[in-house]
Amino acid sequence: MQTDVIVIGSGIGGLSCAALLAQYGFQVTVCESHSIAGGAAHGFERNGFKFDSGPSLYSGLSSPSPNPLRQVLDAIGEEVPCLTYETWGCRLPEGDFDTSVGADQFCDVLQRLRGGQAVSEWRNLQQIMEPLQAAAIALPPAALRWDWQAVRTIGQFAPALVRYAPQMTKLTGAFTKIIDNKITDPFILNWLNLLCFLLSGLPASDTSAAEVAFMFADWYRPQVALDYPVGGSAGLVNALVRGLKRHGGTLLLNAHVEQIVVERQRALGVKLRNGEILRARQAVVSNVSVWDTLKLIPAEAIPDSFRRQRQATPDCDSFMHLHLGIDAAGLPDLACHYIVVNDWSQGITAPQNVVLVSIPSILDPSLAPSGKHVIHVYTPGNEPYDLWQTLDRRSVAYAEQKQQRAEVMWQALERIVPDIRSRCEVKLVGTPLTHERFLRRHRGSYGPAISAAKSFFPTGATPLAGFYCCGDSTFPGIGLPAVAASGMIVANTIAPVEKHLAMLKRIGVGR
Repeated sequence: MQTDVIVIGSGIGGLSCAALLAQYGFQVTVCESHSIAGGAAHGFERNGFKFDSGPSLYSGLSSPSPNPLRQVLDAIGEEVPCLTYETWGCRLPEGDFDTSVGADQFCDVLQRLRGGQAVSEWRNLQQIMEPLQAAAIALPPAALRWDWQAVRTIGQFAPALVRYAPQMTKLTGAFTKIIDNKITDPFILNWLNLLCFLLSGLPASDTSAAEVAFMFADWYRPQVALDYPVGGSAGLVNALVRGLKRHGGTLLLNAHVEQIVVERQRALGVKLRNGEILRARQAVVSNVSVWDTLKLIPAEAIPDSFRRQRQATPDCDSFMHLHLGIDAAGLPDLACHYIVVNDWSQGITAPQNVVLVSIPSILDPSLAPSGKHVIHVYTPGNEPYDLWQTLDRRSVAYAEQKQQRAEVMWQALERIVPDIRSRCEVKLVGTPLTHERFLRRHRGSYGPAISAAKSFFPTGATPLAGFYCCGDSTFPGIGLPAVAASGMIVANTIAPVEKHLAMLKRIGVGR
């Protein structure tokens, strides 16, 4: 079998890359090891309950926005119907309260919890962030590509880049350099650390200032709302798959890639587990993690120094998951999302200290049978893989540890639905080994733990001709907008620059 481009992995980055390449006119084949597309963002069903496997918090999809994921959808001509909301619940050491996107309501929360000085600090932070927000979106990721033709695609944004040049220098490095000596209120510092952790899996001291500025531009602007795709994350994945197929692309499920085929120092295809060879006329793109990608590349195909450098990439911790289908009879009004923090003093990245709760059937009743709810509870990137790596998934010890390590999620959920254990009709517990097995994630990891204070995420280019990488191991990093951007940048790099420029004009971000 021959095709123009092969994409390994159908995560959001891979699908964004593949669908855009198909729109550009390339013959594209996506090889997905799992039986379901979507990678860490896939959806699955049990007994009529439809669950998100991973991401549950979305924004910038329901209206034109600088969100790269929205721009990918615009570029391939696909819509994702979204339900909007603005409020989520907080269960924090300071107490239980609701908050929302948008600056004014959070100031009301600060006034109640911390008083006028905290409100003044937050208002000051907003003023500091305002020009940084503008700088963060002055150069759309959609304009980037990893070759010299970037001069043409980026050049049209030169006036904005010059205008915001002083602010852009502040966006390089970690977010703490923006807030040091400006934010002193402990609650605001903890809150910002929490937001950074949700963005990157790292605290503010290691999270990119540019990433936080982009988040402020998206979450703390007037009349902002959060989005939830109809059908959950599966609805988003389905839109990308539709765009891929509508433009002539192919998605192969249960197609596990074992090795990159390299001839004459160029990636020319892939070998599947079943022995089949798929040939690529122009490029091979890996959407799997940096560590898993290295396993696919023949030893002699890349320099040892490159392999050692990438292999040494530090990794974030993993996840615990609780997927529940419950009887919703008699429940009071609930929010779609809750954030639970047990103890600020432990640090935001401490194991089992932060728990997220998603009840998306509050917004989209089609996710559960009538009178029921789906609930997804997870500890986000703070579960150590080392606690699990020696366990056999079929052993009694594994079952006992699942029960023990899931308890913190049950306790968090009981703060919201006290009788939750008696309401369960479907109960699934996921561990780092689940992540590793079903998502093909190295050590079940959330992704690379690359500190913005020390380094940058690498580009999608590699020393192997015809071979590129996208996803959360490449620039811009972790998170749905970031991985969509990474896929878009690689697709742009492979495409002729004239088609890239036409795409920018079509989606309204270029001349």
